[in-house]
Amino acid sequence: MRRAIVGLAVLGLLVSSVPSVRAFCGFYVSGADSGLVNKATMVVMMREGSRTVLSMQNNYEGPPENFAMVIPVPVVLQEDNVKVLEPAIFERVDHLAAPRLVEYWEQDPCWQPPPPEEPMMDLEMAEAAPSAMEAGAADLGVTIEAQFTVGEYEIVILSARDSSGLDTWLRGNDYSIPEGAEPVLRPYVEADMKFFVAKVDVEKVRFEDGRAMLSPLRFHYDSEQFSLPVRLGLLNSSGTQDLIVHILAPEQRYELANYNNVTIPTNIDVADEVRTRFGEFYAALFDETMARNQRAIVTEYAWQATNCDPCPGPVLSASDITTLGADVLPSFENADMNDWSVQSRMNGFVLTRLHTRYDRDALDEDLVFRQAAPIVGGREFHSGPNGELEHGASESHVNNFQGRYAIRHEWTGPIECDNPVRGRWGGPPSNTRAQETRPATDLAYAPRGNLRLPEMVRSAVPELELAAAVTPTPAAAQTPTSSSTPTAERSGGCAGCSVGSPAGAGLAVLLVLGFAIRRRR
Repeated sequence: MRRAIVGLAVLGLLVSSVPSVRAFCGFYVSGADSGLVNKATMVVMMREGSRTVLSMQNNYEGPPENFAMVIPVPVVLQEDNVKVLEPAIFERVDHLAAPRLVEYWEQDPCWQPPPPEEPMMDLEMAEAAPSAMEAGAADLGVTIEAQFTVGEYEIVILSARDSSGLDTWLRGNDYSIPEGAEPVLRPYVEADMKFFVAKVDVEKVRFEDGRAMLSPLRFHYDSEQFSLPVRLGLLNSSGTQDLIVHILAPEQRYELANYNNVTIPTNIDVADEVRTRFGEFYAALFDETMARNQRAIVTEYAWQATNCDPCPGPVLSASDITTLGADVLPSFENADMNDWSVQSRMNGFVLTRLHTRYDRDALDEDLVFRQAAPIVGGREFHSGPNGELEHGASESHVNNFQGRYAIRHEWTGPIECDNPVRGRWGGPPSNTRAQETRPATDLAYAPRGNLRLPEMVRSAVPELELAAAVTPTPAAAQTPTSSSTPTAERSGGCAGCSVGSPAGAGLAVLLVLGFAIRRRR
């Protein structure tokens, strides 16, 4: 029987997905004559101290031929370091951190709020609290350090003395790797990196519409450097690729140490047309941000993983955080993960979403991460000197930053009072159904080139030198009310507004090298 070999090599830490939808870092080896290409990669990592946990999902799309992935890792992994996961958790992470579209209606300008009650504790503070393969290997300087099986994966950990020997061994064992791989392998071999290879038996895999539904893999290791290798994946790049990295860490967000960091423009009012073109709109906004910020990684989200406002999907539960690796982090490793006090500590986990779009020339070195100060932005908080909606990102004591875009419907009813207050936003009239908060997903495949940003924005975007296409409604703070004073910030992320219920749960910079592999008879 044929066997499909999927070599999952993770150059550092990352998580990946479907080759044609999401991919992964490392070498992709296929039995088909044409090489696999990578358009998008999504990664989920956990980090505490020197411990890294990497989770990746791989759904191979194509004929059930032999295929493989090979990825460098800093240490020899043992069976206890590797496990398989359920795929639904990746969708929850993606939806939770994705840029979101909300819809607000202006409230009756003549409505009078009740007298304010005693101030509540700051919401932000409250949230932040708690075989045959061995033959000839030695002659080539290649050593099989470990072999074991996890789920449908047969895993081999390799070490090599030189990249030429590793290149020769891979080709000699029927891995038809791309030309030019040896020079890219060389720095990893010289750094004494190991190579994680996972083989998949096609007999153990369920196929849907020609796509192998593979179990996600999770593994962990210790390394002083927190980095993500990306150079190998550039070998089989199909052109421009998307990379989305999610990082979960206790009380901490992350950014890049060796690339420029920029936050996505947020709190932008948009035309009603964006309702049906949100992915296209956000792709245009992101592309323009990247064009103005060379060698940049864009922060799209930094928020506690167990809450959100507004929510485009379910938040991460203590069980989700445990599944993604909290059970092997130093501060949780020997704890009873079912104990309520342990689970309550997970409320402090911060989910950071980093996004870039690149080609072979844009990323010339692996990604190195560092801790970063908390930031806020993208909320319905009126915080300016005149009570205007907060703009961009600013440092704070807690992480509450998101990419958020709003369709606003101005009040069209009668105004029968002497001192109307405009610009108070909330839920829809009783006879109108609100659109659920929508996430922008699968952005690598969003339409591009047919949307003009200046025609779609209804508020200024100074980061991109865009003026508002239509003069926005005056902010609530221009007519002093309790809803536009600092009390509004204490009242919550939406400043008392109400939106539709969360939607149901529902990219390739890491490196996926397309390799055609053919089993010799």
